[in-house]
Amino acid sequence: MQATQLTAEYHTFRDILRAFIRKEIMPYIDIWEKEGKIPASIWKKMGEMGLMGLNYPEEYGGLNLDFYYSMIFCEELSQCYSSGFTVAALVIQYMSAPYLLHHGSSDLKERYLPKIIAGELVSAVAITEPGAGSDLKNIQTTAVDQGDHYIVNGSKTFITNGYYGDIFITAVKTDPSKGSKGISLLLLERAMPGITARKIEKLGWHASDTAELHFDQVIVPKTNLIGIAEEGFTYLMGGLQLERLTAAIHSISSAEAALQYTLTYLSQREAFGKKLQDFQTIRHKIAHMTAAITTTKAFVQHCCDLQQWGKYAVQECSIAKLQASELAIEVVNNCLQLFGGYGFTEDYKIARMYRDVRVGTIIAGTSEIMLEIIAKIAIDQVSYAPNPSSNP
Repeated sequence: MQATQLTAEYHTFRDILRAFIRKEIMPYIDIWEKEGKIPASIWKKMGEMGLMGLNYPEEYGGLNLDFYYSMIFCEELSQCYSSGFTVAALVIQYMSAPYLLHHGSSDLKERYLPKIIAGELVSAVAITEPGAGSDLKNIQTTAVDQGDHYIVNGSKTFITNGYYGDIFITAVKTDPSKGSKGISLLLLERAMPGITARKIEKLGWHASDTAELHFDQVIVPKTNLIGIAEEGFTYLMGGLQLERLTAAIHSISSAEAALQYTLTYLSQREAFGKKLQDFQTIRHKIAHMTAAITTTKAFVQHCCDLQQWGKYAVQECSIAKLQASELAIEVVNNCLQLFGGYGFTEDYKIARMYRDVRVGTIIAGTSEIMLEIIAKIAIDQVSYAPNPSSNP
């Protein structure tokens, strides 16, 4: 296992990003959390800084940087005490737009990518359905071929950026008789007649908008087909590793942020005549959390190395996502306990972090799905190889 090596250029980028977050994001996080809405202006500011297209080609307005810059982006954005905001940003750049970049036609990329990278359009990926959940093979949303267009009917749920977002990378059945081999990806615009959205009230992630989408006789031009018809399942499988890796980075960075936030509190709060940080039972709890975060982070960074080298690392990313998300829940839970009664109030950000972190074992594939993937590889000797038409 090789440790990630970061040169001075990466550290300079981290410093610039931190300064931007301190100035343009941190002062407004509490407002966005209360309003349940992220203003479009922040995406444009991030676009002007080049932060919405780190790994995207320069021809579309991106910076064409390597994955380590994205690793830093995920890490630093996860320190802002609002997973709702962080995930909304990650969905745009790493969970939806990549399908357009890797599989979209030249026309589609030219029409949409520059605006996404500039922060003028907010994208989402619409896969999950009320009746199918994570079972992609059984999605029910259909797209019926009508010559020069499709007619789309169905529903999607738990769609991040689904209420205020502008475009949806949508999984549909173009041939329901073929199961997973009949899935295609279409780009749908919010403005298309027949699309309605219902905002979902959530336990956490209050800043981000999560929606249930309904499609009623939506007319979608054939030119909005992403890639080849009925290759959608293959495209989705190819994109899951990046989605799970960024989720793992977010989880472990959130755990780090919670621990640092708690250490500050422990250094200031006193009980029985001494600082909380001086009680041995608390010191040992902190030591255990530090050790667990350090070792898990090392493995997550190893997965970042694999992504940097272009490796299709299904087992490694599944392990990273599983371990990091479950550890984050454990760490934030322990941290809240150390705040005592104050941890149960909104006076401290640890309460928000406690709500936000819980969904980590559900998004991007539940822990149960991660365990099944790992079991298939370890026990059944299943080998996952990238499809030539799919770009990880």
